[in-house]
Amino acid sequence: MERPGETFTVNSPDEVRLPAVHLDNSTMENLNKQKETVFSLVQVKGTWKRKAGQNVKQGMKGRVSPAKIYESSSSSGTTWTVVTPITFTYTVTQTKNLLDPSNDTLLLGHISDTQQLEAVRSNTKPLKRFIVMDEVVYNIYGSQVTDYLEARNVLYRILPLPTTEENKSMEMALKILEDVHQFGIDRRTEPIIAIGGGVCLDIVGLAASLYRRRTPYIRVPTTLLSYIDASVGAKTGVNFANCKNKLGTYIAPVAAFLDRSFIQSIPRRHIANGLAEMLKMALMKHRGLFELLEVHGQFLLDSKFQSASGLENDRIDPASVSTRVAIETMLEELAPNLWEDDLDRLVDFGHLISPQLEMKVLPALLHGEAVNIDMAYMVYVSCEIGLLTEEEKFRIICCMMRLELPVWHQDCTFSLVQKSLCDRLQHSGGLVRMPLPTGLGRAEIFNDTDEGSLFRAYEKWCDELSTGSLQ
Repeated sequence: MERPGETFTVNSPDEVRLPAVHLDNSTMENLNKQKETVFSLVQVKGTWKRKAGQNVKQGMKGRVSPAKIYESSSSSGTTWTVVTPITFTYTVTQTKNLLDPSNDTLLLGHISDTQQLEAVRSNTKPLKRFIVMDEVVYNIYGSQVTDYLEARNVLYRILPLPTTEENKSMEMALKILEDVHQFGIDRRTEPIIAIGGGVCLDIVGLAASLYRRRTPYIRVPTTLLSYIDASVGAKTGVNFANCKNKLGTYIAPVAAFLDRSFIQSIPRRHIANGLAEMLKMALMKHRGLFELLEVHGQFLLDSKFQSASGLENDRIDPASVSTRVAIETMLEELAPNLWEDDLDRLVDFGHLISPQLEMKVLPALLHGEAVNIDMAYMVYVSCEIGLLTEEEKFRIICCMMRLELPVWHQDCTFSLVQKSLCDRLQHSGGLVRMPLPTGLGRAEIFNDTDEGSLFRAYEKWCDELSTGSLQ
């Protein structure tokens, strides 16, 4: 980021001092305004030096940094402002047969530089990897992971952990860090690998971001929810003070490797759980995805997102199309706002009330189930204020039910709604920033929804859905 302006020369202590001059208040105010000099940074023989000027020629001797130092002086002192562009590059790769020993994606798929990749492949020194696995996933795939690593002559340590929402704590992150420290890894070339659901990926990501201030890590999602949500973003975190993800960082993995075959081992309820996040993206951004879920949702539940026989073509297979569109729409929203500098986020749909509801009834509701209850209520809000028609509302709620998702919960009281939105104001810059559907596959952010509309929508929501069926 560059700032336009004049370039000023800052007086050095060695210059001759002029006699004192008495100035009027207006002149003093002008002099007190900060005078700014911009410096570029050039590295020559390992040493960085400041060079005055906004645009230092790239062709000059030495390496030019995109960073800038702005030096401002006034009668009260000197201020240095550092502007450093930070670029995170990470890959999200849909792959097959990730644990086949002939497939080196798990070990080398994060390396994009061809020379570095060739150097690693030609090196006779064994690779070293620390792997954290959800213990349920370990019971199913642990032997396959072990066989894969041994077949490729990897020095490894596998740490199985009970990564549930109840255990999503700093204590578990520290447990990971203790084991990583004892095992010993290179802070740049030996990424930690997380294999499991969203909770596992979040905790390992936080641990990696803390170890030596940032150690690379790889995400391998094994649930539908983590496949289309946790694996494609930069957030890490743990629960704290009975609040969901209260502690965390924005550190993206170096890579996420997505293999849909893992999803076939999870229970049907967890398939529906993931479908809630997919439906979120459909309602916010993609009518075609919503209509696909309306038509093929039951098939996706039954098949557990495995490709149908004869439908391996990614352009027509519902599992391939739906996951690809969900990931693409999610990345569209996350990539330009990875650190959430802009708090107006469509991906927050379903996440205004659900965090408090989920923690209140833990472990009764899965994350996607709580999100869907939140979305169902917000659909009623949209209808109440004229953003959705009754027909659109009916279609959305019916789709949710066909995806076997809850659309109402007795513990989602109106006081919980009010408290959730009040908390939202506090951590969202004084605005509620409420994403609401304005049609099927369209949405906007709203800040002016009045409490009367919220309450009328709540009453209708309860009247029509509290019995478990649309009245």
